[in-house]
Amino acid sequence: MTGLTPEILLRAYAVGLFPMAEAADDPDLFWVDPDFRGVLPLDGFHLPRRLARRIRHNPFTVTVDTDFAGVLDGCAEPVPGRASTWINGQIRDLYGRLFAMGHAHSVECRLDGQLVGGLYGVHLGAAFFGESMFTRVTDASKVALVHLVARLRKGGFRLLDTQFVTDHLAGFGTIEVPRAEYRRLLARAVSATAELPRAISDAEALEWVAG
Repeated sequence: MTGLTPEILLRAYAVGLFPMAEAADDPDLFWVDPDFRGVLPLDGFHLPRRLARRIRHNPFTVTVDTDFAGVLDGCAEPVPGRASTWINGQIRDLYGRLFAMGHAHSVECRLDGQLVGGLYGVHLGAAFFGESMFTRVTDASKVALVHLVARLRKGGFRLLDTQFVTDHLAGFGTIEVPRAEYRRLLARAVSATAELPRAISDAEALEWVAG
């Protein structure tokens, strides 16, 4: 896929498509339009008790949009069971440009000043499209997800798209919806407006995800 621009990418998200690469060293991208889409209902988020206790003990410093490139690097790292990633050079360039335009965001988790987990995604209207997450320390990506959901709820978002449903995401309440239903949810979300709040304390995050 050549000639792809951030503007084309946003139009694709608005109709239900997203790009992927076969591998990090493959320069090409292809469009994905699953029959069933992963969606994490913002009013149906499940917060495990153990994770809530972890957040109350405040082991991490959580920030938004302070190290987008670092989060992208973390998401591209090999992990057990996955030697390669779909984040290639074109993905890095396109999403970096979306970030500069204010249409992509990252949530970072730091421990003793070091980036140990996080996630990133695309913001369009009142929809947030989760792209990838990573962790180098137990629970770091989970804490980032809790903080993301809290900010999405506070900011008036209507849709959190996870692309697919994994066992990890299912534990937080992620469901599969058919393509037609997803597009109805998507159309309502992208026609609305929402803003991602930057500063939320751990206590406030817990209140928003529990409410």
